[in-house]
This record gives sequence, C-alpha cells and structure tokens, in this order.
Amino acid sequence: MRKWAEALIALHLDPKVWSFGFDNAKTRAGLCSFAIHRITVSRYLAGRYEDDEIHQILLHEIAHALAGPRAGHGARWRTIASNLGYDGKRTHDGSIADEFAPWVGTCPAGHIHYRYKRPRGVLTCGKCSRRFSLENAISWHQRDVSAAARRRASAER
Repeated sequence: MRKWAEALIALHLDPKVWSFGFDNAKTRAGLCSFAIHRITVSRYLAGRYEDDEIHQILLHEIAHALAGPRAGHGARWRTIASNLGYDGKRTHDGSIADEFAPWVGTCPAGHIHYRYKRPRGVLTCGKCSRRFSLENAISWHQRDVSAAARRRASAER
C-alpha cells in the first residue's frame, strides 16, 4: 500500500514536499496534515478495507492537499475530488477498530457503543432516541486491550 500511496502523491502532488505514512487512528481512515505536508492512513483500519476503498481514502486526502486547508469539504474540494476520480462521500463510514476501544457501553435495548477515552457524564443511546433520556442511559465497562494485540493489528499492509 505504501508504494501505491507514494505513486498517487507523485502523480498529483510534489513528492519533495508531501509524504505518506501510517498513523494510529482507530475511528478515522485517513488524514491530510497541512502543517507537515503528510497524508496518513490508519494502520489499524488499512488491513480491514479492500484495495478500492483504500484508493478512495487516498484520493479523498489528496483532494484535501490540492484544495488547501480552508476548503474543508466544500465546493472546491468536491470539484477536485471528483476530477481525481473520488466517488465516495465526505467522510468514510467503514468499520472502526472497535476491538481496541477500552470502554464498551450497552444501552437498555442492547445497542453496543465504543469509546477510546473514558466517557464523562451520562450518555444516552442515539439509536434508541435522538433526545437525551435517562431511559436510554448507556452503562459503561472498561476492558483491557493488550499491547500485543495492538502490535499485531498495526502491522503494515
């Protein structure tokens, strides 16, 4: 995947300025960092997605690099992304690395929720109701996620 990403960067950006790498994100697939001119993909999620999905993630981030830091997901970004061949949405809705979330919650209806940071205050299930209701309060428990499991999952593709 690294060679593929670097080839896309060389095709659309200046490879002397922009670089590619993997990051440790567990809920987002890719990132375009303007401060350090670097495009990254989650090492945890890259192994879960098909090649076509990863290609779309890379195109999404390259479109950000070309559109500039103020473009967001606006019209300029959408035009550039479309011209690159990006056919996805504004954000990626694929799976997250929920097995690494140390906090797991369950609402009274049985919906499962994951958090990577300790939940503060009472949270209620958005699947049960769009309004805050203690009837839908999520009960949280902490689980141990081993360092060995993280290392296995983060092995580069």
